[in-house]
Amino acid sequence: MALKRQRNDSSDSLEDTAADAGEELEGPFDIDDFDDPAVAAVARLDLGSVLIPMPEAGQVQVELSNTGVPSAVWVVTANGRFTIAAYAAPKSAGLWREVASELADSLRKDVPKVSIEDGPWGREVVGVGAENAGVVRFIGVDGYRWMIRCVVSGPHERITALAQQARDALADTVVRRGDTPMPVRTPLAIQLPDAMAAQLRAATEQAAAQQAAASGQPQPQAAQQEQPPEQQQPAARRGTQGSAMQQLRTTITGTGG
Repeated sequence: MALKRQRNDSSDSLEDTAADAGEELEGPFDIDDFDDPAVAAVARLDLGSVLIPMPEAGQVQVELSNTGVPSAVWVVTANGRFTIAAYAAPKSAGLWREVASELADSLRKDVPKVSIEDGPWGREVVGVGAENAGVVRFIGVDGYRWMIRCVVSGPHERITALAQQARDALADTVVRRGDTPMPVRTPLAIQLPDAMAAQLRAATEQAAAQQAAASGQPQPQAAQQEQPPEQQQPAARRGTQGSAMQQLRTTITGTGG
């Protein structure tokens, strides 16, 4: 895999490749780090703005806004779940440090214990809920004109293994920022693969048909058609509305829909 690491400033890109340096580059990567952008999609789930490697036996859970637009894609494992999303950022690093401080301040209003720990990419914000409420960990990485935020959520006894799964995925994630100017902190759009989007629509129609049947209403015609096997369909759940901070807080407090 030929990669060329880009600098995190406005200077020219580095000329050395990983092969020339005799070592593999450590991610997350920018799509421009690849000599052939098509290679970035190999063995990764392409969500438009981010391309994420899937852990073994990992499953996908899509969170929808009230308008039916994907707002988050969670990777679900036996240890819990995590989501990786990208945001517009300045060319210079430093946005994550600012966001991490705001997250910590916000979490302190809702959870008993909040701490900031050192991780492979810098600060990680950890919130520990009340008994049986679980743990949430926020991992951030500053890139060139983008910032990644990974949210890790799981039970106390599995959070260490889950955080390692998330870091492993994050280290091999690719960001497709694009050239469109955006205000800082704007979420980069999520775009589901065509097959997954079709399965999600089928699952949504099937759920609507079941709800209609339970209430005695006639089923929509589309829902009466044969649906793909349930085990092939990504799980969908309706997301909470409100600011990014409010949505993140529901991860640990368990008040989300």
